[in-house]
Amino acid sequence: MPMPPTLSGEVLTVGSTCLHLLGDRALYLPSQRALLVSDVHLGKAETFQQYGLPVPSQVNQGTLARLESLCAQCQPDSLWILGDLFHGREGLGDGVIDAWLKFLHRTQVSAHLILGNHDRHLQDPLTQLSVQCWVEAVEVDGVLLSHEPDLNPDRLNICGHIHPCFRLKLGGDRLRLPCFHWQPRQNRLTLPSFGEFTGGYDIVLAAGETAYVVAEGAVVGFGK
Repeated sequence: MPMPPTLSGEVLTVGSTCLHLLGDRALYLPSQRALLVSDVHLGKAETFQQYGLPVPSQVNQGTLARLESLCAQCQPDSLWILGDLFHGREGLGDGVIDAWLKFLHRTQVSAHLILGNHDRHLQDPLTQLSVQCWVEAVEVDGVLLSHEPDLNPDRLNICGHIHPCFRLKLGGDRLRLPCFHWQPRQNRLTLPSFGEFTGGYDIVLAAGETAYVVAEGAVVGFGK
């Protein structure tokens, strides 16, 4: 199945599975017409606000606007969030819930959430928010979707949790950018965090690994 023509990115083929790494820190799985993102962290700004830190709530609107745009372009049958859709109970206020429900109403997408370390304890309230929650990893078309990395290398694992970033040295310039981290020995692809206020973890590439760096809507691979 071809990649939607309006989307840019990089194609990664693992066995018979075709993965489209998109320039907006998301992944499109054409065999399932599924859009995958990880670590959205809605409500993180509100959580910080409760501790007196002046973080603007517009972060949520920006994140959901990007996700809505991707849904409009991909027209997926399903949206899979690989953990940490919400940052925590403190940030699960009326404004955050309302923004999420309006997103679902506008997109009419079937939403699935594999619970992560930040929203696993929110399972009961989340079941009321029109999202199907999964406590364990889920296998979709021979691909294991999880929040934390799976330690079983006999099948392709797509996960999140790490928030991978890659540092580039270009002459006198230094850049730190989010990336997809492909580890062929572990048969694992780690997605960058989708949220706009999430931070990141600097990865160091081992032999054979690739960092697919995301910058200004483009995806560029750097290997070792």
